[in-house]
Amino acid sequence: MEFQEVVRRRHMVREFTSEPVSRTSLDRILANATRGPSAGFSQGQAFLVLSGEELKRFWAVAGDATLPSVMTAPLIIVPLSSKRVYLDRYAEPDKGWTDRDEARWPVPFWHIDTGMAALLILQTAVDEGLGALYFGIVPEQVPGFCQEFGVPDDHEPIGAIAIGHSAETAVRDLRARRRPAADLIHYGHW
Repeated sequence: MEFQEVVRRRHMVREFTSEPVSRTSLDRILANATRGPSAGFSQGQAFLVLSGEELKRFWAVAGDATLPSVMTAPLIIVPLSSKRVYLDRYAEPDKGWTDRDEARWPVPFWHIDTGMAALLILQTAVDEGLGALYFGIVPEQVPGFCQEFGVPDDHEPIGAIAIGHSAETAVRDLRARRRPAADLIHYGHW
């Protein structure tokens, strides 16, 4: 599929069939996720892949932020970021921030880079002919989620991505709700 077509078709799918995602598609989705940008090539992202019986456990501890129709997705990928990995990387001699001061970072690149990996997951799902939905995990549910799935203390979920074959029958036309480019893009001056 042409890249512009992937971008055009990417939208949040909220209903899925029970058809499983092929291992080939999953492998490609995960391989592309690991190709996202990473400040200092820190690579402070991790991906928890859940399917089958693991999904019941996921929905029990982390499902408050989504619709019941999403719970039919046969696959969930949880992208996790690790601030420690970034602080460790930038304390290395070639970076020289030995104090590990988090204030040096203008924004939390560990979350931003992991968000970029999540977008690659969403785009690759479209390219594989699949539907996907990014959704949050309610902050109060994060500790229970991490405990249930053995997530290390230095990794934080930035959300979750449901993936599967779309069961949506209605095509949502969001063009009327999309803000005009002129409201979003500013050349040289606001």
